[in-house]
Amino acid sequence: MLAPMGVNDLGTRLRAEARRLGFAQIGVAATDATPLAAGRLRDWLADGCHGDMLWMADTVERRGTPQGLWPEVRSVIALGTNYAPTLDPLRHADHSDIGTVSVYALGRDYHDIIKPRLKALAGWLVAATGGPDAAGVKVFVDTAPVMEKALAEAAGLGWQGKHTNLVSRTHGSWLFLAAIYTTLDLEPDAPAAGACGRCDRCQTACPTNAFPAPYRLDARRCISYLTIEHKGPIPHEFRAAIGNRIYGCDDCLAVCPWNKFAASARDIAFEPRAELTAPRLADLLALDDAAFRTVFAGSPIKRVGRDRFVRNAAIAAGNSGIPTLLTALAPLLDDASPVVRGAAVWAWRRLGGRVDLARAAGEDDADVAAEWV
Repeated sequence: MLAPMGVNDLGTRLRAEARRLGFAQIGVAATDATPLAAGRLRDWLADGCHGDMLWMADTVERRGTPQGLWPEVRSVIALGTNYAPTLDPLRHADHSDIGTVSVYALGRDYHDIIKPRLKALAGWLVAATGGPDAAGVKVFVDTAPVMEKALAEAAGLGWQGKHTNLVSRTHGSWLFLAAIYTTLDLEPDAPAAGACGRCDRCQTACPTNAFPAPYRLDARRCISYLTIEHKGPIPHEFRAAIGNRIYGCDDCLAVCPWNKFAASARDIAFEPRAELTAPRLADLLALDDAAFRTVFAGSPIKRVGRDRFVRNAAIAAGNSGIPTLLTALAPLLDDASPVVRGAAVWAWRRLGGRVDLARAAGEDDADVAAEWV
């Protein structure tokens, strides 16, 4: 068995290589270090808290334990990349003509940044331990059925806070998580101890009350889920609470007191794109598919597609209280996408636009027609 990370030469060199590649934290977890994770996941799924994310249920057996995904894995190397914002995530809360984008999506797609670094670190590890015959590795950045947060906690990177995301003593709530599964038998690091105490700021900050209890999230009520994962019309009960959030929501992360220890990310790859620091809703409502693809090339926002994104912008416009946005909404009343049309009708009426019952009577889509009446 290899010695604990940071004790022998391999551990010291691996940690140094991880830092050189841009990782802020690194630790090792045993493959059996999260015995409660699979059961908690099944309970969460049984309660329907995953909403439309059916892939969560489809991959539950592979996700529950590292061996469920790769039977040969012996150790998990958990890694964290700091993306602490240089700008206040809540700076646009009172600027209703501007759309708010989650911090993680302001720059380049983090998958495209972290994956090559992760492969480089895994390659270094293989070379340092005798080649592929001596060390098997698999790398994961968010897109595989891996319990990143539970494993990161077991590896000592931080603990899952009451908002269910990882909290680090040195980086607050701003860590991208990744993992290397390896056949090497590494001694695990000590798990992190929780330190939320009596604090409930993340719970009370949530605009849609998405936390039925501390350490438990109902994704169906979460603005990040509603604006990114959810493909259909956003339920009426959450529309006003969404405010001007057009892609994700950082409220529960931004208010965490542990963020005062988080240094802003200095990696140029995570620098906010100029067009996303203060995007005007009127401009976003005018995006067609080609323009959307051009503007958001290389951005994680591109993954949701034009229709979902413009749907979000229309909801934000309806919450703006700015009647001049009716001009930008008008063309969307005849948009080819029902989800865009429905959101536009809702926003149109909310801003005082004329109700057209004749249009509703001729509407093929019942959900859109219902928005008119």
